[in-house]
Amino acid sequence: MDKSLYLDHLNLLPIPGEAFFYPDFFKEAESNTYFSFLSSIVKREAKLSMFFEQAGEPWPDQLLQIRDNIARAFEVEFNTCQLNYYRDGKDSMDWHRDNQKELGRYPFIASVSFGAPRIFQFRHYTEKIPIISVDLTHGSLLIMKAETQHLWEHRLPKTIVPAGPRINLTFRLIVK
Repeated sequence: MDKSLYLDHLNLLPIPGEAFFYPDFFKEAESNTYFSFLSSIVKREAKLSMFFEQAGEPWPDQLLQIRDNIARAFEVEFNTCQLNYYRDGKDSMDWHRDNQKELGRYPFIASVSFGAPRIFQFRHYTEKIPIISVDLTHGSLLIMKAETQHLWEHRLPKTIVPAGPRINLTFRLIVK
């Protein structure tokens, strides 16, 4: 793993939580291509949410490319991907943690954003403060690891600020 991926980026959370943000992990032209392709899948399937798993239907080549770029950079493995399509600022995801047993003790979660930027927030699970916000931009990658899913919850809040369509891909390793 390229250690500079962590050394050059500030941890967004107080330790022992670890969240690292890479605003341009995917370059603009590449991000545009991925967004266009993924949008066509969403429109064809007429679904706002889709789940891909290694044991299921074959993944589209573009989704494999995205997964493999992240897996190589961080020397991790993923066998699932959750695709969520947000039509505008009214679509949201409420406070939650990804701490299910099948994700292992300290899940490594990679969240990729394509399309319109949106605010993403963290807050401490028990104290409900502080709220830490990051602007998820087109082609950005957010890595959440270590004890983050145990100590912090996160959300994508609704917004009254006009927001265009956005696709989020969340890669995880489910341990059986």
